[in-house]
Amino acid sequence: MSEVAAGNFDIGNSDIFAEAKKGIDAKALVDTKVAVVGMTAAVNPQAGVTNLSKADLQKVFTGQVTNWNQVGGKNLKITLVNRSATSGTRATFDQFALDNKTPAEGITQDSSNTVKKIVAQTPGAIGYLALSYFTAGDSSIVKLSIDGVQATEANISSGKFPVWAYEHMYTKGAPKGLAKAFIDFMMSSAVQSKDLPAQGYMAVGKMTVQRDATGAMTSK
Repeated sequence: MSEVAAGNFDIGNSDIFAEAKKGIDAKALVDTKVAVVGMTAAVNPQAGVTNLSKADLQKVFTGQVTNWNQVGGKNLKITLVNRSATSGTRATFDQFALDNKTPAEGITQDSSNTVKKIVAQTPGAIGYLALSYFTAGDSSIVKLSIDGVQATEANISSGKFPVWAYEHMYTKGAPKGLAKAFIDFMMSSAVQSKDLPAQGYMAVGKMTVQRDATGAMTSK
């Protein structure tokens, strides 16, 4: 986004608000929200857990709970797998799943693909991923429910499931020329109704709730 603000790039993609980026003058940028991405914790199947309360999930990631048998799972040590501190996925999970509590030290990875691989191969591991990484028929990881609520499109669009973010396209001022044409294409019905769902994303128009830069959620 800094390069967009400086006029070096036409479009800057982000899964966090510009206001959350240090050193960025968000007022100089125009935000087009082109998609919604849901996220949840990914758990190794041997942990024996498919649902956690939000409070217990926070205890797991802050290191207060270190064995799955403390939260109804198997007698198995918990291994935390985090994204890097600069990751938008981590920022979203930390804000809306952990309520900005500081996670304990664990394995840190730059790639969601690597997080998935480590969680799948490490008994007792837990990380977090966008919903596009949970595919039908893939039993290598468990998609965790939170407070008994599954991470589904219906639950995200209604605000019932809290861990989601917008995919933003930022421009310096109102988009024009090729930048406008590309953003218009991203907002077209073909992309919003077909291409985004095929890649595991949700159309912004399907949301019945909205969020502002502070994370506050309201009805549309």
